[in-house]
Formats: sequence, structure tokens, C-alpha cells
Amino acid sequence: MTDQHPTGAPWRNFYGRTKGKGLRKSQEVYLDEDLGKLSPGDVTWDANPERTPLDLSGLFGDRDVWLEIGFGGGEHLVHQAAANPDVGLIGCEPYINGVAMLLGKIRAAGVENLRVHPGDVRDMFDVLPAQSIAKAFLLYPDPWPKARHHRRRFVTPEHLEPLAEVLKPGAEFRIATDIPDYVRQALEQVPRFGFEWLAEEADDWRHPWDDWLSTRYEQKALREGRVPHYLTFRRL
Repeated sequence: MTDQHPTGAPWRNFYGRTKGKGLRKSQEVYLDEDLGKLSPGDVTWDANPERTPLDLSGLFGDRDVWLEIGFGGGEHLVHQAAANPDVGLIGCEPYINGVAMLLGKIRAAGVENLRVHPGDVRDMFDVLPAQSIAKAFLLYPDPWPKARHHRRRFVTPEHLEPLAEVLKPGAEFRIATDIPDYVRQALEQVPRFGFEWLAEEADDWRHPWDDWLSTRYEQKALREGRVPHYLTFRRL
């Protein structure tokens, strides 16, 4: 099934469902009270049909800005925000249950250097200034394991080209996945868009990066006997 972009161009979602089981009452409160305050600005086509770029300096001052693409339950995003108060972070996630979980974690951690877009990162790409992002994360994305669905994966030209445009030269792009064929596709496709693969093997899979926090998706992969893989790319 192909979705329709507001411009009329076809879109294929790289993510699955956008809503799961019913939200807890506390999560509904988080969405009502906190989500609006944590908005990075006018991202959607309805709110910003002219696609005016976001004012990142107004959000974060002169701090570097990092982007997490599909933050799941938000544990990694909040961890990075707490560990890097001198950095601004933006997380994008269309799964509203994950957004609600993140908002609860933000309240608990008290971090203030984080903004949330509850929707498709491709809308965010439209309004991020060119070369404005210093680091990006793609952690355990939907694998779309069937061959006929591989074109839905994030590591395709439809997504990698705009990602490359918003990353600063020298910016780091991290991918974590437990799907070997996703690794193959990433290594094949990402370098085509101005990235180099930093082919360093982690001494300990539990700490692939110095600031890594294991996510619930990684723990699920390990319980089910799948091996995590970690890729680091640098924007040329």
C-alpha cells in the first residue's frame, strides 16, 4: 500500500502501525499536558504548508542538534538528553504509544533539551535547515523482512537523500539492527549518499558506542536469539 504525500508524490511508510493498545490514563495526561510544550515548531503540512524552516537557534541556542529517527519507547533519547545537556535533541516517532511512554520518561528525568515530533521524520526533513544536524540515530527500525517490502525500509534513497541534506559535514549516523539483511542493505545504500562507513568492531556488543544505552528492542532481540549489529557512518 502506498501513502500519499501532501505534494502528491507517493510515500511508502518505513514504519508499521501508529497506535497500539489503549493508553493508560497517565499517558493520556502526558499527551494532553506535555506534547504541545515539547513541539519543535510547525512541522506538519497542515501547520506549515509553505515548509518554512524551523528556528533551531530559537529552540536550542548555539548548541549542536541531534536527531533520533523512530525513538520507540524513548529510553535512548532521554538517556542522551540527560547525558548531553549541552546538546539539543529532536525525536520523531509516529507510534503514539511510544510518544506517550517518552513523555513519561521526560517527566521522570526532568530533561529540558529535548523536542518531540509525533509523526513522520520525512516531514521533519522538509523543515530542518540544510546541514543543521550534528548526529542522527536509527535504532532498531522496522525491519520489513519480506523481500517485497525492502523498499519500505529507511535505508533507501527516499529517506537517505533528505537525511544527507540535513546532516552537517562530519556528522555521525548510527544504525542498530538485529536483522543481517538490513545490515547488508545499509552498507550497500548509505555510502551512496555521501557517507563513509567507520568499520570499527566493538570489543563488547553491550557497549558498541561509549554512550550506548541498551533499548527494549535490543533486549527483545537477545531474548529471541538474534545478534545485534551496530553501524557507524560519517557524513562526508
